[in-house]
Amino acid sequence: MDLSILVVNYNTRQLTVDCLRSVFASETDYTYEVIVIDNDSKDDSVQSIREEFPQISLIENRENTGFARANNQGMNVSQGRYVLLLNSDTIIQQDTLQTMIDFMDANPLTGASGCKIILPDGSLDKACKRGFPTPSASFYYAFGLSKLFPDKPKFNQYQLGYLDPDQEYPVDCLVGAFMMVRRETIDQVGGLDERFFMYGEDIDWCYRIKQAGWGIHYYPRTTIVHYKGGSARRRPFKIIYEFHRAMILFHRKHYRQRYNIFVNGAVYAGVGLKLLLSLVTNRLQPVRPATMASSSRGVEVKS
Repeated sequence: MDLSILVVNYNTRQLTVDCLRSVFASETDYTYEVIVIDNDSKDDSVQSIREEFPQISLIENRENTGFARANNQGMNVSQGRYVLLLNSDTIIQQDTLQTMIDFMDANPLTGASGCKIILPDGSLDKACKRGFPTPSASFYYAFGLSKLFPDKPKFNQYQLGYLDPDQEYPVDCLVGAFMMVRRETIDQVGGLDERFFMYGEDIDWCYRIKQAGWGIHYYPRTTIVHYKGGSARRRPFKIIYEFHRAMILFHRKHYRQRYNIFVNGAVYAGVGLKLLLSLVTNRLQPVRPATMASSSRGVEVKS
């Protein structure tokens, strides 16, 4: 088996079905398997997926396990030389699998790779090529300096906005919406850290992959579409909380020992301030009509 494709689902039946249709429309010489991990969906996702895609492997969780744990479940039963994390709200192109596996086969020192990801309006999903969120990079990003000076590398250490998105190059980290990882790399560094519930696990994984000596590469020779959530409406508290909790968890895990108490204190205070500002801004947005929203990362988010 060349590739194992992992898709986590939670109440995103139509998104997941559309994603899977795009996968099975692929034109590739490689063999692949698709593993869907359902996080206890309350809609008819499981039935619909079983009926239309009897060839897939379907793991049915009886609780909401989170994005990292669900993907690890899929990895544990996967057989491919490569593992692909694929969000349920993505549409891949017919050449995507062929192009990315060709690249990985030609670059044996690359542990993980990602393609160009665009949003429905045609703009770049900036998360598809990133630097690590060091204290300085996080500060410039969180407080808008990266937007004020988009062409300055100093202020764009995180989103790498100064780099041409149509050129290929090594990067620090990719996004879990589309990340192809070599089996040998997984065997060496392990799976996703399950302490991250729905954010940050992809950055943490990339950090560990690079620490182990593997390369990480952005390869925009194929493109996928990411129907990313996030309208102007109010977001559930869980999403805002987990986003900021992931920042603290990542810093404590990888950077706390590198910096003194003053830098660490500034980081924690900055994340706290950013959380407060996000909650206030979110409060001013229109209320979602439902009390519970599904997430394209396959986890439950409550208002």
